[in-house]
Amino acid sequence: MTLSAEWLVLPAAFLLDFFIGDPQFAHHPVRCMGRAIEFFEPRFRKLPVPPTVSGGLFALSLILGTWALVALMFGAACVISPEFQILLEIIALYFCIAARGLSAAAGEIYGILRQGDLAAARSALSMIVGRETDRLSDAGVARAAVETVAENLVDGFIAPLFFFLLGGVPLAAAYKMVNTLDSMVGYKNDAYREFGKVSARIDDAANYLPARLSAPVIALAAQLLNRRGIPAFRMAANEGRRHSSPNAGWAEAAFAGALRVKLGGPNVYHGRVVDKPYIGGAFGDVTAKDIPRACDLLELSAFLWFVIIWYAGMFSRAWGG
Repeated sequence: MTLSAEWLVLPAAFLLDFFIGDPQFAHHPVRCMGRAIEFFEPRFRKLPVPPTVSGGLFALSLILGTWALVALMFGAACVISPEFQILLEIIALYFCIAARGLSAAAGEIYGILRQGDLAAARSALSMIVGRETDRLSDAGVARAAVETVAENLVDGFIAPLFFFLLGGVPLAAAYKMVNTLDSMVGYKNDAYREFGKVSARIDDAANYLPARLSAPVIALAAQLLNRRGIPAFRMAANEGRRHSSPNAGWAEAAFAGALRVKLGGPNVYHGRVVDKPYIGGAFGDVTAKDIPRACDLLELSAFLWFVIIWYAGMFSRAWGG
């Protein structure tokens, strides 16, 4: 595959995501990953080893299996024709990123809040967050929407393209399996504390650099949008570690500084209150009007990251010959 053909994949996938968004259908690759997790989990749990070991084998098998399956698929496609391989890579990378879909989901919540239908807003929010939403106030719904926009900028866009740069679409797809595993088994409850430990740790390691790289990208977007780039970056540097997750706080803190809002605080997950530190405690609470501002910041940050990755890839391949 030529350099120009190979790096047609990224802009084509980005444009598909921008204009179409994340398609929702039964056989979406991420949903297939979820079904694979549900299928193999009980089988690995039966292994005669401690749950941490069986959970580790479970996670590694699915992650490496995803990478191998996607790589073999592209290899077979190339035998048919290089053009067919490029088409499959575009479609596969498109399924790995989800900036537009997240922005649209958050925008829908904003519209419902504006109509004054709190129950419907809670229901819509429950589709994109892991916390319990049935008792959230208007401000709580707005805060959760902004927080998930910030956090999922990393999970749904920055990290997949980071791994695409490092290892092409197969590595981006393997990252999506890492992220899906964490969302399904990476819980600190009785069922998954041991079995899901390796999945959670792999996700922490995979997101370590993308989460920290998100801060300057968000700051640049904030500077272009409202000249709050420096406060956004400063907030990320000072308060990015104030989160129960080792990675989620960086993007949230940058968003808090850019939007001048207070994020974090207590949330309820699976009936248990998780008391998270506040980020941007000197600012006011999130309101519904902050959701479209967060979406604008998400979309510009995603565009800037796309440009950075595309040029970095072109430069590295040209430099490497």
